[in-house]
Amino acid sequence: METLTWIAIGVTVIILGAWYLSYSAARLDRLHAKVEGALSALDAHLVRRAETSFELATSGVVDPASAFLVAGAATESLERTNERTFEADLLEGQHFAGREAVESGLTEVLRAAFSPIVVADLRSDGGHGADLIDRLDEAFVRVQLARRFHNEAVKEVQRVRAKRVVQVFRLAGHAQMPQTVEFDDDATFLRAA
Repeated sequence: METLTWIAIGVTVIILGAWYLSYSAARLDRLHAKVEGALSALDAHLVRRAETSFELATSGVVDPASAFLVAGAATESLERTNERTFEADLLEGQHFAGREAVESGLTEVLRAAFSPIVVADLRSDGGHGADLIDRLDEAFVRVQLARRFHNEAVKEVQRVRAKRVVQVFRLAGHAQMPQTVEFDDDATFLRAA
C-alpha cells in the first residue's frame, strides 16, 4: 500500500507541474500578444500625431519657417513609419530601429515652433488654428498613454521571463525580449498658455 501512495503522490506532482508549466507558457504568450498589440496602438498614435503636425504645418496658421521645420519633421516621422514591415513579427527588433530619435525630434521641433505665445495666439483666435492645436494636444496625450501602456506591458513580460522556471524550461521559446520605447513626448508647451 505504501508504494501505491508514493506512485499516486508522484503522478499528482507530475500532473500539477505539467499544468503549471502549461499555464505559465500560455500566460507568457498572452503577455507577448499584449505587448504586440500595445506596440501597434503606439504606432497608430504616432502616425496620427505626425499627420496632425503636418496638417498644422500646411494650414497656413503658422509662419513659413516654422511650417517648413514642422512639415519636415512630421514627414520624416511618417516615412520612418512606412519603413516598418508588418509582415514580420512586431517584437523582432521592436526598439523602433532608431525611430525614438525621429519621434523625439518631432517633439523638439514642435516645441521650438509653438512657443507659449504662438499657442496662446492660435487658441485665442478660436478658428482652424485653435482646433488644430487641440487635436495636436489630444494626439500627444494618446501617444503618452499608448507608450506608457506599452512600457508597462513590456515590464510585465520582462518580470515573468526573469523567473527561473521560465528560463529553465524555455517557456518563451525563441521570442526576443521586448524592450521599452523611450522618446520625448512631453506636450506641456501646448498647455502653457
